[in-house]
Amino acid sequence: MPTSFACEQIRLGVAHRIHLNNAGAALMPSPVVDGMVAYLQREATIGGYEASAESTARLQGVYDSIARLVGSKREEIALTENATLAWQRAFYSLRFGPGDRILISSAEFAANYVALLQVARRTGARVEVIPEDAYQVLDPEALERMIDKRVRLIAITWIPTNGGLVNPAEAVGRIARAHSVPYLLDACQAVGQIPVNVRALGCDMLTATGRKFLRGPRGTGFLYMRDDFLKDIEPAMIDLFGAPWVGPERYELRPDARRFETWEANYAARLGLGIAADYALSIGIERIEQRCRQLANELRAALGTVPGVLLHDLGERPASIVSFTVRGAGAREVMCKLARHKINVSVSPPASTPLDAARRGLPDIVRASPHYYNTIDEVHTLASAVRGTAA
Repeated sequence: MPTSFACEQIRLGVAHRIHLNNAGAALMPSPVVDGMVAYLQREATIGGYEASAESTARLQGVYDSIARLVGSKREEIALTENATLAWQRAFYSLRFGPGDRILISSAEFAANYVALLQVARRTGARVEVIPEDAYQVLDPEALERMIDKRVRLIAITWIPTNGGLVNPAEAVGRIARAHSVPYLLDACQAVGQIPVNVRALGCDMLTATGRKFLRGPRGTGFLYMRDDFLKDIEPAMIDLFGAPWVGPERYELRPDARRFETWEANYAARLGLGIAADYALSIGIERIEQRCRQLANELRAALGTVPGVLLHDLGERPASIVSFTVRGAGAREVMCKLARHKINVSVSPPASTPLDAARRGLPDIVRASPHYYNTIDEVHTLASAVRGTAA
């Protein structure tokens, strides 16, 4: 990693604690914080409307930054207050009827899953889980066999909130495109951790957050919608920004993905999101992925030597989300003990991934998620602290 990260560590939270909760909310880099603070100070000095008008070019540039990050056109990007809202705006704009089939992964995030169940209840559509392969990863061959004329949507989570699993999103995209089935990809834990190219993925819709591995501010997210797919989609909810009034009893949807946006927004946070995307791109997403995998694999190996620790990660090449339990200690107890050592982790309850948790009989599990600014020494410090907890 560049030497500039050492300077960043002096200023930010890694100088005071070991932050291994990047799958929850990563530490923002200095340029993100500085950019947001400067913008807020400008709002306080000259007014909110005036500050946004003054920074029009910078704010418009956020769409270019996100487009570069995911390999899309700027017209295919809508900015939102969070990833769940982005996902909902895409999903609830689709139409389903009795007997329609929605195919999902077993590791679907609960916020998505309850929305799927609600729409199924309202419309008579069916939600069906795609089987896994021997490594408990979504099986593309099984998906292929499930496709018929009643399949109206494939909606999967690329990297789930726990377990380190990386689903074969690109293979799913090839199947979706071959059968002209709409494909919605939740990339919350992927963006900022691994390379993302929507063309290669073959997805029609992709949603993500700013606060996780992208290192952006909380309260930010975005929706990508492929332009050819977008032209036939009307958002479930609109306002005067996404659908301007053009005459008596008439409105027209914007031609771009911003038809999914509303007029009011947190411009300081949006600016921070754009800076975070540029920051990640300046480092190189491939380098970030390599470093994250190195740290996560080192942590798994270290935890594997601790008596009483059971890892719960899936797949041949798991991502930088390490999930584990400690015999004789509840996950929240472990988290609290680690916090006393100034080590940040989080707890992933069964309710966050209900299908996967029920299938595997998972209790609350501890989730540690290193990022490139962490060190090998830090992951070993976590393992040593867990050893003390296990004892």
